[in-house]
Amino acid sequence: MTTPNNTDKRVLSEIETSQYIGMSRSYLRQARMEGNRDNRTPAPPFIKIGRSVRYLKEDLDNWLDGFFKQSHLYHDRGAI
Repeated sequence: MTTPNNTDKRVLSEIETSQYIGMSRSYLRQARMEGNRDNRTPAPPFIKIGRSVRYLKEDLDNWLDGFFKQSHLYHDRGAI
């Protein structure tokens, strides 16, 4: 019997979510507690099932897709 990997699951735990989005578990906890703040990366949406916190993969994909995609970094004074 094989266990599904994170891409096969619909609901992810905090550990699985941190691996999936490439952010730390402490970021996820802090983002949940503080909510969205100015000059901070917005928190991904989460759900509560009883006392457990879970993240829907579809919500995480939409959250990731909402960020501006850059082809390169630059400053006002020219290329780095």
